[in-house]
Amino acid sequence: MSTRDYLEKDYYAALGVAKDADADAIKKAYRTLARKHHPDANAGDAQAEEKFKEVSEAYDVLSDDDKRREYDEMRAYGAAGFSGGQGNPFGGGNPFGGGQHTVNLDDLFGDSGLGETLGGLFGGRPSRGRRSRKGADLDADVTISFRDAVDGTILPLRLSTDGPCHTCGGTGAKPGTSPHSCATCRGSGQSVREQGGFAFSEACRDCHGRGVVVDDPCPACRGVGVGQQTRTVQVRLPASVKDGARIRVKGKGGAGQGGGQPGDLFVTVHVRRHPVFGRKGDHLTLTVPITFPEATLGATVSVPTLDGDPVTVRIPAGTPSGRTLRVRGKGFKRKDGSRGDLLATVDVAVPQRVDGDALAALRAYRDATPDHDPRIDLLANAAKE
Repeated sequence: MSTRDYLEKDYYAALGVAKDADADAIKKAYRTLARKHHPDANAGDAQAEEKFKEVSEAYDVLSDDDKRREYDEMRAYGAAGFSGGQGNPFGGGNPFGGGQHTVNLDDLFGDSGLGETLGGLFGGRPSRGRRSRKGADLDADVTISFRDAVDGTILPLRLSTDGPCHTCGGTGAKPGTSPHSCATCRGSGQSVREQGGFAFSEACRDCHGRGVVVDDPCPACRGVGVGQQTRTVQVRLPASVKDGARIRVKGKGGAGQGGGQPGDLFVTVHVRRHPVFGRKGDHLTLTVPITFPEATLGATVSVPTLDGDPVTVRIPAGTPSGRTLRVRGKGFKRKDGSRGDLLATVDVAVPQRVDGDALAALRAYRDATPDHDPRIDLLANAAKE
C-alpha cells in the first residue's frame, strides 16, 4: 500500500467503523459489505464492483495489526502537515521550497518508529530497514487464597507465547542455510517511488519489508522465524494484595523482534473468599456472634486475628446487633509499614429453641418490662412526610 493511499483514503469510513473498533467489529463490517457489493451478486454493476474493491482494500489494512498501526501513524502525522499542497504548513508543494530535499525524520521523531513510517516523504533516501520492535504485552489471571493475599506469595506461571523458532534460531531459514540480503531493496526493506517532487517509501514487495530473502524456509516455522514456546515465570505477589489487582512483571511478555525488548506480563489477581474474614480497604472485617445477655449486660469476648493470636474485645452493655467495634492495628499491612484495623461487627444470636428454666426466665423478663416497646415510634414516624 502506497503512502499516498494512507494519506488520502479513510479505511475506517469505507467499512463504516470507529477508529477504535476492535478486530471482531472490523471483520463483521467487512463481511456484511463484501456480501452486499460482491460482483457475483451485482453482475454488470461497476459501482458495486468499485465499492467491493474499496472495502477489500480497507479490510486488508485494518485486519493486519502492523499495517493498521502504520496507517494510523501516517494519518495522524502525515496528513496533518506533510502531505504537500495547500495542506503544507510551510506553504507550497514542497515544505522546504523547490526541488527534492532529504529530511532525517529520525531526528524529529526519535525512536518512536514514525521516522521510519514517514521516511520517504521528503527525500529519495529509503528506510534503513526494519526497526527493532518491542514484544507484545501478555495477560494472565491467577486465583490465590485469602491467606496468600495477606502474606504475599510467589507463584509459578506457565506461559505459551511466540518466540524465536528453536529450529532456525529465528532466522526463518532451514538449518545449514542463511537468509540473504534482498537484491531489490538492497537490504533496506523499503522501495522508493517518486511523485510530484516527493519520494514515497513503502515496504519492499519482494521481501515484504524484512530486508532479507529466505530461499530455503525452515520446515518448523515455514520461514516466519517464530514458534511457540512454553516457559515458566515466577511472579511475586506483594503482601496485602487486593482482589482485582493488576500486577506488572516487566520484561516477561512476548519476545521482541529485530533485537527489540520483550513485552511485559500483566497478572490480574483474584482472591478466594475466607470463611471468617473479609476485607474493607486496609481493614480486616469479621462478624462476631454474641448472646442476648452479653449484648444487654456487656461482656468480654475473644476474636481471631490475621496473625493467629486472638484479641479480647469488650462488648459494652446495651450493644445492639450490627454495631461495629474497632481494634486498632490488626488489619492489613500498608506500604508505609502501618496497618489497618480489625472491624468486628456483633450479631446477636437468637436461640432456635428455649425451654425449662431459660423459658421461664424469659417470660419473667417479658412480664417485668411491660413498658419497653422498641416499636413505639414506628407507626408515628412512618406517617411523616
